[in-house]
Amino acid sequence: MIPMNEQLMPKSCGPGLRRAGVLILALCGLSGPVLAQMSVLVVVEPTERKDGLLVSRTGLETGLGKALGTAVKVVSSDDLTDAMRSTRSTGYDVFVAPPQVVASALGHGYELLGSTDAEEQFVLVAKAGMARTADMRAKGRIYLPQQDSIYTYLARGMLNADGLSFRDLRDVKYARYPQAGLTAITMNLAEATVIRKAEWDVWAQAHPGVAQPLATSAPVPGGFSVAVKADLASDVKNKLARFFESAAPGVGLKPVSARSDGAAYRRVAELGTYTPTSLPGATVVNAAAVQRLLEDGAVLVDTRTEREFKQHSIDGARWVPYVEKSLKDVVYDQKVDDFAGLAALDRSRPTVFLCNGPECWKSYKASRAALAAGFKQVYWFRGGMPEWLAPR
Repeated sequence: MIPMNEQLMPKSCGPGLRRAGVLILALCGLSGPVLAQMSVLVVVEPTERKDGLLVSRTGLETGLGKALGTAVKVVSSDDLTDAMRSTRSTGYDVFVAPPQVVASALGHGYELLGSTDAEEQFVLVAKAGMARTADMRAKGRIYLPQQDSIYTYLARGMLNADGLSFRDLRDVKYARYPQAGLTAITMNLAEATVIRKAEWDVWAQAHPGVAQPLATSAPVPGGFSVAVKADLASDVKNKLARFFESAAPGVGLKPVSARSDGAAYRRVAELGTYTPTSLPGATVVNAAAVQRLLEDGAVLVDTRTEREFKQHSIDGARWVPYVEKSLKDVVYDQKVDDFAGLAALDRSRPTVFLCNGPECWKSYKASRAALAAGFKQVYWFRGGMPEWLAPR
């Protein structure tokens, strides 16, 4: 079975992924006719941890190694935030992950192979007496897993559909396991949570009158989804597809047989935590404008992690990390974040802030911090490294 520890994690992985123990399958890509090292990241939602533990490390190493003609290394994790960051930095060749992770990957140079389960729906549930989503405004407390979990994505979408944001609620509590949200409601520790519809139907029969559904999500891909880098050689992608379709059950994974419409993944991505398209007081710029600003002497500040900065960076950029712990929302608590490096920047110079694209909030928050600190010429490169690395 797959132990969740960092001992199996390649040293090239970031510390967050090694600590969490993300399931990495170090495969091989093509270098001419010979396969070079390839990485496959398998990420497990907190509630699906059991599925991850059932996967046979030896089986995956042997099966994938035989299919691709190379050695394979296997590790596991449920750190969704690190996984989402990896999709934006294109740090892995293959993702086997929940739909929101794969949805992000599909926006950053990956192609979809399919998913292991049919589409499913989720339900926004509230305690009895709270009949409408609007009743949650100001006084509602919602219990959710990690910020980047599928539950949180869908909660945001269902609230937005009724004109609410997380910032309109009394409190958003992030914990580990969604099923505990129903317990939190029964103990009056929360007014609402999100749960799979199938699980809600069973729970509601056993606990009549305790809670009621307020909204049901659109269908989203179920189980694990698989995406591969679009620029992998065709024969490598074909071998991977055949393995996940036929051989995966022999190592503890369901076959990748479901073919959800790509639109389902786009819907999931849109429900996620995308940054605003504008920032009062700052100028939003594209890659071409950033190039001109650099030529004119502007300071370019990269707010990503050190690992990401070392993997890909723009010539002349300064690494000033924004350590983010606050909500990925326009209303966030800056006091829980760390952007100490801002003090070393020159407020009189034009300054451009970047991170990992529209889903990454670090450069947005860094730009706001600079405006609050008195910087007069603040430029926000919202597209960040993905846009910079894209052909232009």
